Amino acid sequence: MFHYFRELVSWNEQQWDAYKNVNQKFADAVTKQYEPGDIIWVHDYHLLLLPAMLREEIPDALIGFFNHIPFPSYETFRILPQRREILNGMLGADLLGFHTYDYVRHFLDSLSHILGYEHTYDTISIDNRQIKADIFPMGIDYQKFEQAVSEPTVQHEIAGIRRKYAGYKIFLSVDRLDYTKGILKRLEAYDAFLEKNPAFQGRVVLVLVAVPSRTTVCHYRQLKEEVDQLVGDITGRYATLGWTPISYFYDTLSSETLTAMYHVADIALVTPLRDGMNLMAKEFLATRTDGSGVLILSEMAGASSELGEALIINPFNREDIVQAMERAMVMPPDEQVTRNRQMQDRLRRYDINYWVRDFIRELHLTREESNARKARSLTGTERARFLKTYKDATNRLIFLDYDGTLMGFTDLPSSAVPDEPVLALVRRLASIPGNEVVIVSGRDRVTLGTWFGDIPVGMVAEHGIWSKRADGDWQISDNLTKDWKEEILPVMNLFAERTPGSFIEEKEYSLVWHYRKTGPKLGELRSRELNNRLRFITANKNLEVLKGNKIIEVKNSSVNKGQAALQWISRRKWDFILAVGDDQTDEYLFDVVPDGQYSVKVGFSQSGARYNLSSVPEVRSLLADCILTDSAGDGESQVPVADNQSYLL
Repeated sequence: MFHYFRELVSWNEQQWDAYKNVNQKFADAVTKQYEPGDIIWVHDYHLLLLPAMLREEIPDALIGFFNHIPFPSYETFRILPQRREILNGMLGADLLGFHTYDYVRHFLDSLSHILGYEHTYDTISIDNRQIKADIFPMGIDYQKFEQAVSEPTVQHEIAGIRRKYAGYKIFLSVDRLDYTKGILKRLEAYDAFLEKNPAFQGRVVLVLVAVPSRTTVCHYRQLKEEVDQLVGDITGRYATLGWTPISYFYDTLSSETLTAMYHVADIALVTPLRDGMNLMAKEFLATRTDGSGVLILSEMAGASSELGEALIINPFNREDIVQAMERAMVMPPDEQVTRNRQMQDRLRRYDINYWVRDFIRELHLTREESNARKARSLTGTERARFLKTYKDATNRLIFLDYDGTLMGFTDLPSSAVPDEPVLALVRRLASIPGNEVVIVSGRDRVTLGTWFGDIPVGMVAEHGIWSKRADGDWQISDNLTKDWKEEILPVMNLFAERTPGSFIEEKEYSLVWHYRKTGPKLGELRSRELNNRLRFITANKNLEVLKGNKIIEVKNSSVNKGQAALQWISRRKWDFILAVGDDQTDEYLFDVVPDGQYSVKVGFSQSGARYNLSSVPEVRSLLADCILTDSAGDGESQVPVADNQSYLL
């Protein structure tokens, strides 16, 4: 599946269970060996579930994961029945490494589409953890291959190969006998090359090394038969008494023989149909100590992103390969050296040792950044200090956003009705003497009044357009207009029509375009387009365009949550102020919270808030702790905070 061979994919529940069991065996073994301070580095697709298993057993472990094969596009990856389990397994790591940018992008796309996780600069925030996906193109031990050329055993092999193929241009193909390597298409291209260029017949030889691989698997046995047949056909068609077009080796070569082959060959054919990296291409270049030789490289190999000076081909395009072969045959020596020296300098710098150091360094940096975020999290010692400050205060002002703060998001705004736990939480918090609670929301006033009208709380609706004290009536901000809707609404309607799953919510003094039910990529694309269009239209008007969580809202710019909150803040000197919110509209609220008081952002994206909480349940837990602090010794009532969970008061 990861190599895009969908027709060869089969699904078997027993094999999936075996895969999970093997991952669990690794988890058990690593857990026994682990000591605090150790780094755990998990490698490749065999162990995709292991990072999460280790995270569960060793929560504070520093875990890296590297995927050595391609990561497929979302459209391919989504076919896997257990796709969610695989992604969640990988997310147990602190740092996820891939060979190329495309693989990182595919992984992040799959996270977005399947699990709904967004990312900022390739960083995913889950609960109180920061996980990073990044590019680490794997290198080789360059000096080892470069220096091996001069070793006596290798020089002996070189001399023998030169005697055997004296007078011929050598095409070299070395691969595991694997259907991902494109060996059949390579042979077909070689056949076409010989047919198209009779002048090269008798002057070239293809040294084809097929290393046995997975010989007990049916598809691999069948591939071996097809390769044998095609080699025989080409040999039968072109061979003469003094010339055989293909030297075919179905064997594993010693490192000395392989190094000698690399060094002697004139042209390397590295044309996999799909490959995570392909180190053969890099090994070939490392042995070219005089700078000669031509590398023909598949664009489907990860190495192509680093080795752009090679002759890059589409392995599915036979004519493309043939043209590269023709060009390689006549490439001047000085051009060969110029191309190869650039690639060699790059490979020498970014060798296997650099790859290891780079990954480990980034793994430590990721943990440091995650710890820095945790330091802002309102947990542990900071939470205890917060609760003491709350308890010691005699008059407290508490601002609470609704969507994304007290309640999680739903596909339809109308579905996010407050459940009984949150209503009980707000009611209990507001009933404590000295507390003044204000719900500060983008919701309309009718909806807020319906939900919280029987609870003694203040309310701010439509981001500050309407406000209401606990014992008062709704008041509207001054100098508001809504005639601008006539110009904005048609634009939003156009985007709603062009974007399946999106819709428009019209409030008294604002318009909201929702795209939560739209596909992530299309939604982000259309939201950027709409955002830019609206900012252009509203540039000289008293309007503000807000980009929230899967919404874009247009409202009067003269009002915001911060200005509305000042009505309460300015009324008296408060011993304790708390403001909690989750998106960009709440930044106005955080801006007006006095220094030394508490502003809390739900999530870990960039914010001016003083502290962070990871999720809606964390917000509810914090508020329940406040109630518990005030009710110490009561021991009777309970405030339900989430399903199957309550806090004894």
